[in-house]
Order: sequence, then C-alpha cells, then structure tokens
Amino acid sequence: MLRPNLIKFLLFISTIIFTCNLFAINSIKATRVWPAPDYTRITIESNSKINNDQMMLQNPERIVVDLKGIQLNRALKQLTNQVKSDDPNIKKIRIGQFNKRVTRVVIDLKNSARVKIFSLSPIAPYQHRLVIDVYPNEKDSIAILLKQIEEMKKPVTEVENIVQKKQKKEVLINKKLEIKKIIIAIDPGHGGEDPGAIGKRGTKEKDINMRISKKLKNLIDKQKNMKAILIRDKDYYVPLKGRVSKARKYKADIFVSIHADAFNKRSVSGSSVFALSKRGASSAFAKFLANKENEADLIGGVSIDDKEPILARTLLDLSQSATINDSLKLGNFVLREIKKVNKLHKKRVEQAGFAVLKAPDIPSILVETAFLSNPQEERNLNSNKFQNKIAKAIFKGIKGYINSGVNFKRNTDI
Repeated sequence: MLRPNLIKFLLFISTIIFTCNLFAINSIKATRVWPAPDYTRITIESNSKINNDQMMLQNPERIVVDLKGIQLNRALKQLTNQVKSDDPNIKKIRIGQFNKRVTRVVIDLKNSARVKIFSLSPIAPYQHRLVIDVYPNEKDSIAILLKQIEEMKKPVTEVENIVQKKQKKEVLINKKLEIKKIIIAIDPGHGGEDPGAIGKRGTKEKDINMRISKKLKNLIDKQKNMKAILIRDKDYYVPLKGRVSKARKYKADIFVSIHADAFNKRSVSGSSVFALSKRGASSAFAKFLANKENEADLIGGVSIDDKEPILARTLLDLSQSATINDSLKLGNFVLREIKKVNKLHKKRVEQAGFAVLKAPDIPSILVETAFLSNPQEERNLNSNKFQNKIAKAIFKGIKGYINSGVNFKRNTDI
C-alpha cells in the first residue's frame, strides 16, 4: 500500500507532466501573413487544433484573438515581424502572454474590417491551422477593378488632328474608331499557403506559374485588340471558386489557368491542355490530375461555410455544353503551338471536372506546362528561355483561336 506522502508526490509529478504535455501538444510550429488585394490572411500552424476566442474593438480598430492552451514561443513571436508596410488591411500585430494558459494576439487595422476565423485540419505539407482572414469594409477591391475593366473596354478613340485655320481658331476633328478589347483572364495556379507541386530542387509550382503568367500577360497587352488581367498578381491564395468569379466579374472572354504538373514517377514528362468535362474524365490521368488540383482549396485554406451559387448551378446551365465546345477549340489551338516547344504528354485536349474551369460562359482551359517531378523539366521550368517559349506558344494559340472567327458573347452575372 502506497504511503500518503508518496501519493501526494506522485500526484504533484503527474500534474506537472500533464501541464507540460498540454503546452507541448498545443505548440505553435509556424506563422504566416499573406496580404492580397481582397483580404489579408494570417495563418497560425500548430500540431493540435487551437481553441480560441475573438472580439472586435474600436477606437482604434483592432481584432483580439485569444489562443487557449498556447504559450508564447519563437514561432508565434515571428508573426509580429511579418506585416508589410503596404499591407492594405493590417497596420501591425502585437502578441503577449495574457495569462498562463492564454496567449493574446492583437491585430491593429488600418480601416474598419470584418473578420472570418476558422480552423483547417492537417493536410500535407501542413499540420493544424488557425486561419484569420481580414476583409476591408470600406472598399470593395472587386468593384474598383470592375470599374477599371469597364474603362478599358470603352471604345478606343483615334484622334486625327486636322487643323483648319478659320478666324484664327483651330478646329479639332475627332474620328472615332471602335475597337472592342478581348479580355483574357490569366490564372497563375496555386499561391500563398498552397505552393502547388514542389520539384526535387525545391522549385515551387506557384512561383513558376506566376512567372509564365506575367510573360503571357506582357505578350497579350502588346496587342491592340487584346487585354490580359491576372487573377492573382502576387503570392497569395485565391479560392478556386473565387478565380471563376473574378474572371466573370472582369467580363473575361477567355480564361487560361497556368500550372506545372507533378506525378509519382519521375520519368513522366510533357505538356498537357485540359478543358472541363460534364461526363467524367477522358482518362485516368486526367481524373487523377483534376482531383489533385481540386484539393487546392484544402491546402490553400477555405472556410467550409464559403458558398458560391454560380458554381452550384454551373452544370445545370444549358450554355455549358457550348462553352465546353469552345474550350476544346481553344485548347486545340494552344496544344498545336505548345508541341513546337515541348513534347506533349497527351496529343489531344483532355477533359475532367476541374473546378477552376467551371465558368458557364467563358471558354476556359488549364495548361500544364511541364512536369516539376521530372528532373529535366524542372530545370526547363526554371529557365527564363523555356518560360518565354511556353508563354509565347500559349499566346499564339490564343491568338489563333481569336483569329478563327469566334464570336465572343459578353457574359453577365448570374
């Protein structure tokens, strides 16, 4: 039978061990801040789900988030140094140990805002994540961009300066030439929390996608009758449904999503072009790739209560079939040019249920430029020369499609 003093000692030791384990289990592994035009995302990653409370305070505007069972450590302290001076929403972040069991995070805001806080379950390469999304209240960045697009799509006026001297006055005669700009939405795949595929040399797909997308935009913008817009222009994540919505709000005529492939066999190589399918994937590989790309929201981080009525109705829209036919036509023009630059993984446009291609009224394709999982193609993708060639090939394909006599219908919000 154990003595009373020994029992007390064992209970004391057990309490210490339990307390230490509690904080060890709930330890912060990493923190990240991702500023974007539409919102700023703060991510706190730990090896266990974080319980938290939050409140909005005014004068000054700030968000207070209490992390329960969390002790202040080096990873959490680093959060204060990650806010950039040009962040559109956040002024600074302050962190302190509120009490023995709670760490308090205070987010000082530049303007009034609304906040969405949610948890994400582990998915490679991340453990548990607490996500804090800060959205501006006083400005609508989409509305601003829409206004810019509307201005851009106004008829272009060519001014002929015909000066007539009459009663010492110059008369300026304007001749109006209407040129309808064709809007191409370029979507650099992945971004922010979602790196996409990662090559053996550490190349991140999201970075390659951005470089090729910017090169493609530069080529398109040199054309008098074309204008390119980037779905994202920096390193932040845009949800898949958000990419579709943005393209439609920009009133895009064409949607091109840029990616770099990956597979579990390093020998697999080549470029591919994909369109949406309503009747299942055209091959096992297309299905595999679509499933992998559609998981991006789990990695990039999307709240489960986010809903998009456009996507919910997309496959019921009778115009979808016609749009898919146009997408296949666009894809064939692009594939024809890409094969001059890189060998093809498949010699025809493949189809599968890619969420990012579900705009009901915009011809949409997804281009897998090459395989990051293939050592040689990873080297190619890091080459400025190869990036230029791929961008030029996609551009020529788009131009060929436009010149084929296709009639663009201006989409309207559903």
